[in-house]
Amino acid sequence: MKAFFDSSVLVPVFYGDHQHHAASMECFLRFSKKQACCAAHSLAEVYSSLTRMPGKDRISGEQAMLFLGEIRERMTIVSLDDEEYFRAIEGASAAGVVGGTIYDALLAHCALKAKAEIIYTWNLKHYGQFGSEAVKRVRTP
Repeated sequence: MKAFFDSSVLVPVFYGDHQHHAASMECFLRFSKKQACCAAHSLAEVYSSLTRMPGKDRISGEQAMLFLGEIRERMTIVSLDDEEYFRAIEGASAAGVVGGTIYDALLAHCALKAKAEIIYTWNLKHYGQFGSEAVKRVRTP
């Protein structure tokens, strides 16, 4: 089985007191690199989230890089080429996707490119806009 991880699942892996930590961590550890993947863009999203958390939860860029290294060790990183990127945005535009949800649309395209059987996310609602092929794969950890 190939599993795709949305950034909303990856961020809680690294915060023990996050409400989704236990489920996200269990899911993260369940798969090997051959079985799990995430989008290249998710590395930037995870970095941004980890280094901009409020108060005591904020970590340094150096710590965040250690966590990104763990993601790279456990997951295959999927990216879109320029044509795939443009077509994904074009399709999202035609479907009425606006604003920051475009990033989830790009993640959905990466998941489909990787032929993921499951897309793990805590943002179920967002993926509902990206067509039946994505929707039927979406699960929470």
